[in-house]
Amino acid sequence: MPKEVFITGGTRGIGKSIVRRYEQAGYQVVAPTRKEVDLASVSSIQMYLAEHGPLNIDVLINNAGENPVYPLDALSVEVWQRIQTINLTAPLLLIKQLTPHMVQQRWGRIVNISSCYSLVSRQGRGAYSASKAGLNALTRTAALEYATTNILVNAVCPGFVETDLTRQNNTPSQIEALRSQIPLGRLATSDEIADFVFFLGSEYNTYITGQTMIMDGGFIIQ
Repeated sequence: MPKEVFITGGTRGIGKSIVRRYEQAGYQVVAPTRKEVDLASVSSIQMYLAEHGPLNIDVLINNAGENPVYPLDALSVEVWQRIQTINLTAPLLLIKQLTPHMVQQRWGRIVNISSCYSLVSRQGRGAYSASKAGLNALTRTAALEYATTNILVNAVCPGFVETDLTRQNNTPSQIEALRSQIPLGRLATSDEIADFVFFLGSEYNTYITGQTMIMDGGFIIQ
C-alpha cells in the first residue's frame, strides 16, 4: 500500500510542487481545497476531519499560510486572529487529529512550512512573523512528544521563492531588488523547496527531527 500524504495549500506555488513531488514518488495525496476546508475557521477544520475521518495519514505537510502586510498600528485583532488561526492553530489541530494512525503504526513524518520571517522580520510582518515563530516552537515540542513513536517533525523556512504569486505581487524591478539581497543571486524555485520537503517527509529521513531548516540562498546570514 502506498503511503498517504495530507497537505494544506496544495493548489499553487510551493504546495503545488510538493503535491507533484509526492505523486511522482507514488504516494497517495490528499490536498483539500479552500472550498473543502476553511483553515481560518476552527469549526470548518473540525467538520472536515469529522466528515472525512478517520484518515490514515502517514505524512502531514502543513503548508498553507497567509501573509498580509499591516503595520502594527493598523493591524486589527480580527486580522491578527485570522493569521494565527491559519498559520498556527490549523497545523496544531491537524497534528492532533492525524497523528493517532502514525502513533499506532510507529511511523510518521510531519513537515511544517515556516518562513525565514520566523527568524528575522520586516515592517508590516508582525502577525505573520509571530505565527511562523510559533510554528517553529510547535515543531520542536511535537518532535519531542512523538519521538518515541518514530514520528519525525521538522520545519522548513523558505526565503524568497519564484512563484506565480511572487510575480503577481511584485514588479520585475521589485523582484530584481529581492534577488540582489540574496547571496546566491537568485530566488529559489518551488521545486527546490519541494524536493527538500519530500526528503524530510519520507522514508529517506530516518534521524532528523525537531529542526528548523532555512532555505533562503543565504539571505539571513548577512
